[in-house]
Amino acid sequence: MFGLVMVGSASPVISMGLYGSTWAIFIRQVMWMGVGVVAMLAFRRIDYRKWRKIRVPLLVGTMGMLVAVLTPGLGVTAGGSSRWIGFGQFRLQPSELMKLALVVFAADLLTRRVDRTSDTKSVILPVLIILGISSLLILKQPDMGTALVLCCVAFGILFMGGVPMRPIVKILIAFVALALVVGLADPYRRDRILSFLSPGANHSGSGYQVWQSLIGLGSGHLFGLGLGGGRQKWGLLPNAHTDFIFSVVGEELGLVGAVVLLGLFFLFAWYGLQAATRAPDRFGSLMAIGVTVWITSQALINIGAVIGVLPVTGIPLPFVSFGGSSLVISMAAVGILLNIAGHERLPRPAARTARRPPSA
Repeated sequence: MFGLVMVGSASPVISMGLYGSTWAIFIRQVMWMGVGVVAMLAFRRIDYRKWRKIRVPLLVGTMGMLVAVLTPGLGVTAGGSSRWIGFGQFRLQPSELMKLALVVFAADLLTRRVDRTSDTKSVILPVLIILGISSLLILKQPDMGTALVLCCVAFGILFMGGVPMRPIVKILIAFVALALVVGLADPYRRDRILSFLSPGANHSGSGYQVWQSLIGLGSGHLFGLGLGGGRQKWGLLPNAHTDFIFSVVGEELGLVGAVVLLGLFFLFAWYGLQAATRAPDRFGSLMAIGVTVWITSQALINIGAVIGVLPVTGIPLPFVSFGGSSLVISMAAVGILLNIAGHERLPRPAARTARRPPSA
């Protein structure tokens, strides 16, 4: 609901320019919110254990859609990126579905091979192969932010699944080095990295978006300019209703509103960890961990870019930014988390000691 309010506040200017109505984007977000609620309630009723049976079709189908996105005539291109398949307003972003597919695959693998967690070939290698193939396809779109989220999900499940730290750290260092090489090799990503290192020096070029975001955040002070009173969304801050909506939150609701939103994500993480620790089996626990890491890492990457402490990657803020695929699939993942929590392993009551009647 917080996100719905902020999309309504951040989108009137761009909505009028694109569709001739200040309410068009907000109405679409309301529609996607309705679909998301239905998905959440439906997934809430599906026993989470059934996901193990469809792990292979889900993974293969999602991989196929990632390939289809890059195929001319099948993928839908917008803003210089080819990330969607579909037609009209009914588009699906397969990279969002890949997050769910990776969670199910990794959680099932570490459950079936619980006695071989220290064996690199039987546990770590299959996860890394799926992660590598999907990340390469997503980087071709290009979408480095989603690839980073997939890495966070994979390493989070491996770590919580009991895989030794040494191989994880080695692989993580290798992935960081590879990410830097990929980022510096592409001129577009290289400009973003350089602008991240010095946004003030590039505030009229590659660092313009972050610079305007910081201006908006600084203008909000403690209590903000008031809901709807932000100035940056009037053509100054690109993607104000999508990737940079956190800047609008800070500008209109101030530090207080930004902290409240961060608190909501913190509560979500706490709830997810509680569901993981109380899950009745290992698969449920790892699924809960995967969903929690997915949502919270994506939020941290997005907010980090908006406040200038991370490079801009172009991923939405979960539940808050405008976007159909992200919202619906994230809410469906919440439905899975709710189902896992519904099977919570309750503590056994303490045995009662029978009282003997007093002797005469």
